[in-house]
Amino acid sequence: MTTPSSAHVPVLLEEVLEWFDPRPGQVLVDGTLGGGGHARALAGRVGAAGRIVALDRDPGAVERGARELAGAPVSVVHADFRDLPEVLGQLNFAKVDGVLLDLGLSSDQLEDPRRGFSFAAEGPLDLRFDPTSGEPAWRLINRLDEKRLADLIFEFGEERYSRRIARAIVRRRSEKPIETTAELAELVRRSVPRSPSARRLDPATRTFQALRIAVNGELESLEGVLARVPECLVSGGRFAVISFHSLEDRRVKQSFRDDPRWEVLTRKPVRPGREEVRRNPRARSAKLRVAQRVSGPP
Repeated sequence: MTTPSSAHVPVLLEEVLEWFDPRPGQVLVDGTLGGGGHARALAGRVGAAGRIVALDRDPGAVERGARELAGAPVSVVHADFRDLPEVLGQLNFAKVDGVLLDLGLSSDQLEDPRRGFSFAAEGPLDLRFDPTSGEPAWRLINRLDEKRLADLIFEFGEERYSRRIARAIVRRRSEKPIETTAELAELVRRSVPRSPSARRLDPATRTFQALRIAVNGELESLEGVLARVPECLVSGGRFAVISFHSLEDRRVKQSFRDDPRWEVLTRKPVRPGREEVRRNPRARSAKLRVAQRVSGPP
């Protein structure tokens, strides 16, 4: 089955091009291909003499990217970005000039009810970036004990009502396994009190975030790539990361601050402008941080 064309709008595109500063002939990495918008723009800047190495864990994104970017100077690879040194070695690139990560979900993932990333439409509670490997979220929530489930939702979702939600999940699954997005979303909504001035976020958002992070090992992947990217960059090479919640942004900020191999270029995170948020509301929580590789410890 052919993957449909991407509907994703790349976040902070102009800001990425400004801070990343791609130039003709460079070799750059887009570690999160997604809908291909950033990779396409970067390919236009590096030209035929350059190369974009585009990675993604989602086989649908890889299939679509290989098709839609055919003819462009782009190598599309099905891989986790924490394995970047190995990927570059297989492609015979010793070092590259820059690495970009956009840690957000793509619109293509959110709008496909079969993936479970959105609870706007009912579908299987999967949440895996790569549906061919790992454990789906429905299996995870039906096997964890109440304490571990509550701790997971609190740690990865920063959800203050995590214990109440976990208790409700355990009670419900004793009658029938929870298998769909709609089942879980409704259960969470009933467990979280709503004030008269209700939060803008749907009450289920943080729980879904927590489960997605858990089943994909997202924070482990991020910590792995943060530690390994410096070895992949030439001196003066740039590393740009777009994050969407505090768990990601905190790790990026600390890595840039504490690793002597980095010179931080963005003292404060770059945020989308009002017009971009109006056109693409999913961009509202995006934060871009950029650092530059300096001579220092290997």
